[in-house]
Amino acid sequence: MDRLPPLNAIRAFEAAARHLSITVAADELHVTPGAVSRQIRSLEETLGIQLLHRGHRQITLTGPGEDYYRAVTKAIDGLREATRRLTKRAKRKQLKIRAYTTFAMRWLIPRLSSFHAANPSIEVLLTASLDPVDFRKEDIDGAIRLGDGKWSGVNAYRLVDNVLIPVCSQSLLAASAKIRKPADLRHQTLLHSIARPDDWRHWLEAAGVEAQVDARGGMTYQSSAMAYAAAVEGQGFAIAQQFLVTDDLASGKLVAPFRQNVDMGDYTYYLLMPADRKESASMATFRTWLLEQFQKSAIGSTT
Repeated sequence: MDRLPPLNAIRAFEAAARHLSITVAADELHVTPGAVSRQIRSLEETLGIQLLHRGHRQITLTGPGEDYYRAVTKAIDGLREATRRLTKRAKRKQLKIRAYTTFAMRWLIPRLSSFHAANPSIEVLLTASLDPVDFRKEDIDGAIRLGDGKWSGVNAYRLVDNVLIPVCSQSLLAASAKIRKPADLRHQTLLHSIARPDDWRHWLEAAGVEAQVDARGGMTYQSSAMAYAAAVEGQGFAIAQQFLVTDDLASGKLVAPFRQNVDMGDYTYYLLMPADRKESASMATFRTWLLEQFQKSAIGSTT
């Protein structure tokens, strides 16, 4: 039989089998004992199997009834748990936030636990993408994007100064005794990110050695996070966004061999939200928290 038995009949059987009492099951279900008995009879007729032995004052389960009761209990418990999870999730407010992979992995995710601890009723659904954001077509509440701050149709909140610095491992720097000035990088492996192909060129130009060091040479990775990981492993010199490697510099995993840095000015990270959509209370809470995190770091800028 592919068709499910009547669910009210299954419910009546489960209650009666659990209590081994028609009367107690009837009290639990707020119906009469006769109604429970009829539902169970109907179930037995549908299945073509006797589920209960009926005595004068008590009932017991038949062998097939025992098996069916275990299966029914498992199914009902699963339904109860699924309902509990669903209703719990429905009570939470969801925020859909878009960010870059490196930003999410190296800065945002390590700090999100503090947001969730302070705001347990708000669930942040975080996705990562390099694609431009279109709030008119996409179901997202906010996005962290890199740009000059001049987007149309959005409210943009500047997050941090975007400062570029070369970094490498301590072991690589120790082994490269000849690294004393930027021009010495011409003999070293430069690590690049596909997503940020021009960062080395910006820094080399600022250092005045663009004609001496090949800004395109070296090894290229899909993301800045991968380039930073390669630098930690001593594979070469990465050009890093300073705020994303602060922890590695503090721990000694990475070192900055030169004082020269490049501040990209207005070309930095912003939190974007649609201008034509009223900001929700949850989004306002997240925005305030995000800006405060950068302010606490002493490298943030919220102009």
